[in-house]
Amino acid sequence: MSPRELTLAAVDLGASSGRVMAARVGPGRLDLTEVHRFPNRPVRTAGTLQWDVLGLYAGVLDGLRAAGHEADGRGLDGIGIDSWAVDVGLLDADGALLGNPVHYRDARHETAVPAVHALVPPGELYRVNGLQHLPFNTVFQLAAMRGTARFAAARQALLVPDLLAHWLTGARVAEVTNASTTGLLDATTRQWATGLLDRLDLPRDLFPALVQPGEEIGRLTAEVRAETGLGAVPVLAVGSHDTASAVVGVPARGDRFAYVSCGTWSLVGVELDGPVLTEAGRTAGFTNEIGVDGTVRYLHNVMGLWLLQESLRTWAAAGLPADLPELLAAAARVPAFTAVVDADDPRFLPPGDMPARIAQACADTGQTPPQSQAETVRCIVDSLALAYRRTVRRAVELSGRDVDVVHLVGGGARNALLCQLTADACGRPVLAGPVEAAALGNALVQARALGGLEGGLGEMRELLRATQSLVEYRPSGTDAGWAAAEARLS
Repeated sequence: MSPRELTLAAVDLGASSGRVMAARVGPGRLDLTEVHRFPNRPVRTAGTLQWDVLGLYAGVLDGLRAAGHEADGRGLDGIGIDSWAVDVGLLDADGALLGNPVHYRDARHETAVPAVHALVPPGELYRVNGLQHLPFNTVFQLAAMRGTARFAAARQALLVPDLLAHWLTGARVAEVTNASTTGLLDATTRQWATGLLDRLDLPRDLFPALVQPGEEIGRLTAEVRAETGLGAVPVLAVGSHDTASAVVGVPARGDRFAYVSCGTWSLVGVELDGPVLTEAGRTAGFTNEIGVDGTVRYLHNVMGLWLLQESLRTWAAAGLPADLPELLAAAARVPAFTAVVDADDPRFLPPGDMPARIAQACADTGQTPPQSQAETVRCIVDSLALAYRRTVRRAVELSGRDVDVVHLVGGGARNALLCQLTADACGRPVLAGPVEAAALGNALVQARALGGLEGGLGEMRELLRATQSLVEYRPSGTDAGWAAAEARLS
């Protein structure tokens, strides 16, 4: 049977907003239309930062209704959901949600790190799960919940996209790319690490059956069909971790490429066939997350555009100018390397006054802190490019996979200054785009599962190159300035 053109809904949830994209996918065609966007506003209650997951679900329903209208009588052929990783909703014995998922930026998760490491030392934990140590990984979140009434009542743990798919279909599953971010999946067997669960006293039946990208999760329930006006549309597992979908959306040729999936976080790495579970990788903070088609996303999490987002929020709250294009234009006129910071510094993780923390970090390393908003923005983009340089170099060293080009996808692809600085810092050309890599990857996996496309990642990426706009940035200048700036932070 030859491929056919499909109409799909790609639900793509980010840390600050969610959107539903209507996609038309078929031979030689890959079009996206944003049909609904809605805010994602975390809420702090009783000292705990939480996600308003019911508000997100309402936004998804509104978006699916809009996608149905956009289909203009053709109907939807499929729905896929991707989101950020690690955060979980707990269900009780009746299937009711036991409170909102706690936000990964909530400080409580860190309290469980020593207890987990006392039971499973960090080196041993890495040899099992292959994950970069982050204090908010699901393994620490669940350990922090132990002893609470909520945890005692829990019978199932669902990551955010799996929770939304459950409400749409009634099915309870764990999509494997997102499950691989929990710290509770064996990086070698790609199954739940039951021995690890037992040692941490986490009930095995808390974790549902695993599904692969492309598998059907279920069809819309009668309730959802009545709410949205849609038919019994299949909800398909995609790369439900948004980075897994974004890496599908990297328009690469061959395998000699690095990627920067640049949003609130920047995920920087290479695509491999298997995990790298070395001690050197662990100490360098590299993670092995499962990708689509059995690939491994060998990457390091860099703080990302969060540094800019929180700075803009702080300035806006103080009544200062907060127009990003204008600030980037001013930053481009600031001399390079006036000040740089380590983008991975843990002090930048929580919400708060980011410019003040950046200034303090500069002072702590003997540098003159930024004296203006433009200097702060220049410090951020220089520091991010420096972090990408360091991470790409380490990914090559640790994996043995050399790279000829860096693909920068996601919202950061709009930031011309950051893209050029990344090319300069890495000494390799940067291909920027597509901006909507995660939604595109989501739609591509759906389309292949439903017969709209044939082939593997190579064929998907060929379609991306034929249909999406890309901008190339060539390295300029010399390496000396970058090397000197890097030396300030060593």
